Amino acid sequence: MMDVPAANQSQTPSQPWAGQNGWSPASPQGAPCNPLPSFQHLNLGSPSDQRPFYDHLQESRQDCQSDLSTFPTRSNTHHSPQYAYTADQSLQHITSDSHASSVVTAASHGRILPPCSLPLQNEGTQPRKPFQMPFYSPYSPYQATPPHFQPPYTHQGSPNGPQSPHQKPVPLSPPSFGQCVDQNPQFSPQTAFKRETVETSDQYTHNHASPNSPIQQQSQWTLQQHSRGTTKDFVPYPAVQDGSITPQSPNSESRYGLDPELLPSAVKVIAEDRAEWEGKVFISEPFSRLPPLATTSCIIEDRGSASPFAIRSTSYCVPCEGQTALLSRLPLGALVAPLANQNPGELLPVITESECVMGCGWCGASMCTAMGWQDCGQRFYCPFCGKLSEVPWQHFQPTKGVEGLRVDREKRPELNMGSYEILNSQKGEPAALLLAIDVSASALRGGHLEFATQQILTLLSFLNRDDGDALADIRVGLMTYDSRLHLYDLSPALSRPHMLVITETEDLQLPVREGLLVSLKDCIDGIDSVLQLIPEFGPECDDSGGVPMELPVKAGLAVLQALNCPGKLLIFHTAPLIETEHTNSSSGFFGSNKPKSIFQPSEPAVSLAKQCVSQGCGVHLFLLSQQDVGGAWPGHIPYLTGGALYTYSHLQGELDRERFSSDLKSIVETDTGYKAELRISVNKDLRVSGCYGLFIPGPSPSQVTMATLDGLTTLAVELAHTRAVDETRGVALQVALSYSTRTGDRRTRVHTLTLRCSRHLQDAFRQYQAQTLLTFYCKKIYCAVLERPLQELREELQTEITEALASYRKHCCSASVSAGQLVLPQYLRALPVYINSLRKSEVLLPGLRSSVHQRLQQRCQVLSMDTCSTSTHFYPLLLPLPLSAEGSSSTDPEEALRCCAASLEPRGLYLVHAPLTLLLWVGTQVSASTLVELFNTSCFSSLPSGETKLPVLENPLSISVRSLISNLNSQAPRARKLWVVKQGDTCEEALQRHLVEDKSPNGGASYADFLYHLHVNSVRLLQ
Repeated sequence: MMDVPAANQSQTPSQPWAGQNGWSPASPQGAPCNPLPSFQHLNLGSPSDQRPFYDHLQESRQDCQSDLSTFPTRSNTHHSPQYAYTADQSLQHITSDSHASSVVTAASHGRILPPCSLPLQNEGTQPRKPFQMPFYSPYSPYQATPPHFQPPYTHQGSPNGPQSPHQKPVPLSPPSFGQCVDQNPQFSPQTAFKRETVETSDQYTHNHASPNSPIQQQSQWTLQQHSRGTTKDFVPYPAVQDGSITPQSPNSESRYGLDPELLPSAVKVIAEDRAEWEGKVFISEPFSRLPPLATTSCIIEDRGSASPFAIRSTSYCVPCEGQTALLSRLPLGALVAPLANQNPGELLPVITESECVMGCGWCGASMCTAMGWQDCGQRFYCPFCGKLSEVPWQHFQPTKGVEGLRVDREKRPELNMGSYEILNSQKGEPAALLLAIDVSASALRGGHLEFATQQILTLLSFLNRDDGDALADIRVGLMTYDSRLHLYDLSPALSRPHMLVITETEDLQLPVREGLLVSLKDCIDGIDSVLQLIPEFGPECDDSGGVPMELPVKAGLAVLQALNCPGKLLIFHTAPLIETEHTNSSSGFFGSNKPKSIFQPSEPAVSLAKQCVSQGCGVHLFLLSQQDVGGAWPGHIPYLTGGALYTYSHLQGELDRERFSSDLKSIVETDTGYKAELRISVNKDLRVSGCYGLFIPGPSPSQVTMATLDGLTTLAVELAHTRAVDETRGVALQVALSYSTRTGDRRTRVHTLTLRCSRHLQDAFRQYQAQTLLTFYCKKIYCAVLERPLQELREELQTEITEALASYRKHCCSASVSAGQLVLPQYLRALPVYINSLRKSEVLLPGLRSSVHQRLQQRCQVLSMDTCSTSTHFYPLLLPLPLSAEGSSSTDPEEALRCCAASLEPRGLYLVHAPLTLLLWVGTQVSASTLVELFNTSCFSSLPSGETKLPVLENPLSISVRSLISNLNSQAPRARKLWVVKQGDTCEEALQRHLVEDKSPNGGASYADFLYHLHVNSVRLLQ
């Protein structure tokens, strides 16, 4: 039990032994606690509603032979351990003789683990129930029918006995990471420091004691070439005793005595990948190796396989057998960003529909490099349906060579590239920009309409400029509303715009169509005159009862439908929002047998969003008066149509006004696809079993319809086996997006990714990446919260990761490892810290100060993120800032620190960068000269906290910090405000939520404790 739900989450009274942070304050008196508890008792869920997946593992009161060897703790830091990391990652831990002898004694007589936080049952051995892992809900609209074979993951348990309360707990041995050859280790009670021989070709050596680090046990990874695979012994040496080491924060300390600094670090994983790939070229070709991480900036060269920016597979080696895929316990799928560019500023090749070689006539798959040519180029084999198709005579070209490639392959993008675009012959109406402004009594009293209308006019004037990048030909419409609707005829033939008032808003009928949407260059003067008059309007009706949230959406949709064009609808709203009443009781909260959730949108909102999707209308809602308490949340329709929700506080502050201007400009200038239809094709031996993201689910997960999308829109696609895959052919995944551009052109963007296959489980484990799995799990679980309890989802996520580690330990370790050794795949070293951050996020585990609206907003914002933003959201970038002008040029994102309180020193300045937040933490011991150079004040107590803006000072330190903040803001998906957090201030809780390796304010477990539980539970599954 790790996570404690907040007060606003439904729960039963907590047990008296549970502390405020989710742990028992002391060991329970009376009967001693089981040292290796069953899985359900080590579960990290909340105490309110435990739903164990292994209902009753076998338990008894016998002596425990847990075999957990030594992991360096703060109580014995005088031992400086040495680790050897091999390619199959059997890690050897060597200690001094005196310490080793004590460990051997402990291992031979049984060990004591720290008492668990849940009381154990004493009824003796109880039967276990079979278990099935896949996240399948009978109500989930995002998933297809589950596969035919879903065998449970069975395991054998071992009895556990009583413990003596006088024995000291023994923590884990050091972790080992990497790939292993296919042997099945038997977990015998042997110590972790015993010399073992490993079958491998490479060897990793773990060194310590970096002189520049305050913690003397910093690990470094070096690759030793020409290793024969034998792990050598290392002579231990005492750690350097440094009295200046910064004490760890209580939130950073492990309940089990583990040193967080010695745990796998996500910061190191990102830094290593950047050192390998930053600024270099990655060749994306069929059956290519694992690509760089999404957080690494590199150049992608397309040689027949889609860029990882467009399609990023969860594993770049697909198991041939479905049983093997299920045995890994990790999902098989991909992250799809259809409109993402190959490289920044690089456009895909475009070919006309008549020039493109026709695709498969059976399944409709587009032509790609995965097609196999036969009969000298007269036919081709389609891997997506397994059938042969004839080549039309006008597109025929002979093949050459043993590989059977067409002679014109290098001249055709569809034959030599993984991504290209087809310009269709049909052309639709260009997209429009429709503005809807609230002029109710609340809006007129707020005093912000003048600024809002000025910014709208400034933006339109900017779009109407004369250079080639201008959008002067875009059609623009304008409307205002309170309880009534005011349309404006902007025809250039009129001397001034005419206002059309519609009082009957239930059955909306447009009186005219001409003049509602006019080219910007022809109506800019008319819009200018209307916008200048809007702040002078007088309130014509009382809006104390609120304004129906559907009114401006229905009006804008009616205008677009009347002119048969897609577009963006920008709504600037102030009055309280209400939902229209419906007499149909079946649409109420208790009118259905399906489980309900606070995240579920109402049926009228979904119905209206579907109409917007069919028309290609993306809704962007600007709430100019933030309403966090009470009322309906208005964000469902915007996010389901590819838009977003933006909230402000009456635009009174300078920061809000700057953010409003930035958001407004970003919405209009972002390249957008309208009326999008996404088709996902995969090998005939696989099927699309689920698709997750911000869209309205359709009848098939392989076909998705969206109103609008941009380059950051990312979906998670889940695959499942239907039969064994041919290892020689590999697996092909194709994503074809048909959409309309701003000018009305209809295009089809095709991405094809070809992956290799293997019959060995360890090959699949080697090709997983932690950031990809985090994004996949995030999108899947955040979609599942619509139908399933949060506690159940947190438990399932923990269980799936635990079983994956157990499977890797059992099937992929080349040599026997002791129960105390933590074994992780090399590229999944950061997965536990990512998963723990996801589990204790505000969406899944609300805090005491988390409102429902904030959680709904954060869920949709995270679902709309790409892989890079998602990984940064769940593990923010913690950057140390320079303290003087001499070090002002040394700030680099590669120098990021671990996200824990132990990384913060009172004499330092730190910047926390996340996609939705930017925090500047100031320690109490920062020098007065630094405060003067950066904040123009020498007193720490007079330093403002909260939302602020750094003063513009002409000194190197101020210029460097402001330049870094500007650079980080340019990488964020939306505008952010800078928060200054002073050490010890009341607003420091905002920072604590981003220190994901510590215990979180909402009751989430620390990274060290979560990793301990994962390890112990995975070992339990194999005993």
